[in-house]
Amino acid sequence: MATRTVSIEPRADHIANGSAMAAFLSGGIGAFAMGLVVILNEAGIFAAPTLYGPAGGVSGRTTVATVVWLVAWGLLHYRLKDREIAPRRIYPVTLILIGLGILATFPPVWGLL
Repeated sequence: MATRTVSIEPRADHIANGSAMAAFLSGGIGAFAMGLVVILNEAGIFAAPTLYGPAGGVSGRTTVATVVWLVAWGLLHYRLKDREIAPRRIYPVTLILIGLGILATFPPVWGLL
């Protein structure tokens, strides 16, 4: 039975870009969270509290989305910081999440509920 050794030394050709990929992906997650919070609010499922009276409910919705973004960024950074991640896997997912988040904030989409 052959044993496999695992080296904890970084390879010479290894470039850890996990931190950057975590930042990109968390931005997409944050944008999607904003769209999701808006859709849930318009459907009457979730109403974020008003944190600043003159801004109304948008202050609570943006705060919830910002917290989701920061938590996602922190968790992804912790998990991916020392890894080499192929950007071709992260970029499309991020763009899709951003697109869905933006789409969900448009009033014509709310009319489909």
